[in-house]
Amino acid sequence: MVSFITISPLPPTLFSRTSLLPSVQPLRSLAPITQFKKALCWDWKVNCMSSGSSPPPPPPTPSDSTESESESETQSFSSDWSISTYTWCASIGTVGFLETAYLTYLKLTDSDAFCPIGGGSCGDVLNSDYAVVFGVPLPVIGFVAYGLVASLGLLLPGKSLPFGIGENYGRFILLASTASMAAASGYFLYILSSEFSGVSCSYCLLSAFLSFSLFFITLKDFGLQEIPKALGLQLCVASLVIFALNTSYGTSPAISSSSLAEIDLPYVTYEITTPSSPFALSLAKHLHSIGAKMYGAFWCSHCLEQKQMFGKEASKMLDYVECFPNGYKKGIQIAKACADAKLEGFPTWVINGEVFSGDQELPELARLSGFEQNESNQPS
Repeated sequence: MVSFITISPLPPTLFSRTSLLPSVQPLRSLAPITQFKKALCWDWKVNCMSSGSSPPPPPPTPSDSTESESESETQSFSSDWSISTYTWCASIGTVGFLETAYLTYLKLTDSDAFCPIGGGSCGDVLNSDYAVVFGVPLPVIGFVAYGLVASLGLLLPGKSLPFGIGENYGRFILLASTASMAAASGYFLYILSSEFSGVSCSYCLLSAFLSFSLFFITLKDFGLQEIPKALGLQLCVASLVIFALNTSYGTSPAISSSSLAEIDLPYVTYEITTPSSPFALSLAKHLHSIGAKMYGAFWCSHCLEQKQMFGKEASKMLDYVECFPNGYKKGIQIAKACADAKLEGFPTWVINGEVFSGDQELPELARLSGFEQNESNQPS
């Protein structure tokens, strides 16, 4: 089909008569285009199409292209962040796993921990009553918790969780685990500041840092829309952890330390005033020669009475082991030598490999140690 179209007004220098154009629709617009690759001219926008055909789809506008690229970048960022979250969890969980594995080994072998800052502060905390929860050493619990987080961080990207657990449930398990670890770390930081005033524990602080980092990284992965849904889970887990620790230790973090009946005794020595008899001197020399040891505590009245039996001179000859040389307060660590002896009370005698609890009369100590009495060293 041929159409005759008269276009007016037209530039006089371009057209002087009616133009014959094959198969074109009426001219829609006249747009001056000032730059072409080859020359400068007027461009007449003419759409050519056959009768009954549909117009081609309009080309994407710059705004549509920008929005599409932005949406693609957002989806890519979201995907990358999910992978990054799991990678962080696996990495940080592995660091915590190695730390607690080392502390578990020390606990099971009854060894002293290496304290990076020097001194025995780490050992005082790690071997205190607060290092055990319901009879289970705290490093063992941390070992399992960090191992679980590290495993989830490795398995979630591949969606290869055991027992047919889906990715969504796996994410909630990860959040519950990190929330419980953060709640426990907060509780232990309170204990460290209130019950171990002036004591520093590098391992405790490192574990708290790792736990809080894991929690905030996992929480950010949920986003603002999902956080309210997970809020109930976080509160429930934190409450259960605090309740369990409270029950185990029999204390409440809500009670201020000033209201607790806390015992804090600085180390002191007491002077022995009684004179030593010849028998006491001979017995003390004999006990020292066979390696007999007396374990006691500076605050133990029976220990003081035992030394008074020997007298001032003889008591200095005894191999006496002080179990609290740095003073005594709630949660402080007993001396390693006393812990190795597995004492049940004070004083305790270890003679020829046998353990005898309580203060002993001098003739009884002579019998237990095989001390041979003669006329010169008979007790008066």
